[in-house]
Amino acid sequence: MKFIIGIDEVGRGPLAGPVSVGAFVADKKGGDWILKNIFENKLRDSKKLSPKKREEIYKKFCVLKKEKKIFFSVVSISNKIIDEQGISKAIQIGIKKSLKKLHHKNNNYNGHHCNLKLDGLLKAPKEFKNQKTIIKGDEKDIFIACASIVAKVSRDNLMCKIALKYPKYNFETHKGYGTLLHRTNIKKYGLSPIHRRTFCRK
Repeated sequence: MKFIIGIDEVGRGPLAGPVSVGAFVADKKGGDWILKNIFENKLRDSKKLSPKKREEIYKKFCVLKKEKKIFFSVVSISNKIIDEQGISKAIQIGIKKSLKKLHHKNNNYNGHHCNLKLDGLLKAPKEFKNQKTIIKGDEKDIFIACASIVAKVSRDNLMCKIALKYPKYNFETHKGYGTLLHRTNIKKYGLSPIHRRTFCRK
């Protein structure tokens, strides 16, 4: 049975918090079922879905995961690594770790024997021969769309937890993106330990 792994990242642009990489795996039959029964044959970028809708889909994925019909992993790379190595390198680290996490959980999901589909300009390590990059993949490919949702929901939930530790910044509202509220809070309180220094120079 040939498995397909979709890979996407969220959190490339925020001023604070990690960048998160999602890897979602199923066979083609499972992907077709998800497209029809969960997405109602309409693929959309996870960022264009409402938070409520993303949560609903994510919960369904968790049920399917418990039933071992699908599997997914999300790896978050910290703001410190982003500052030290750059966002592109941080995302590459996330891709490599997310694939390793899939294989660690189930040998069937060895990325070397699966077809990899990656969003945008993302690339897996060179040893993964069966990989394909798809521009706007989260709007064209079910596996990438699923990876986008698990990454987005996981990162948003993480930022809500971080908000409890740093309540002055309202991370639960903007998730670290450079909104007017966020920039106003930075000017008022300075940078927190989870801000990306290299993103906040202006």
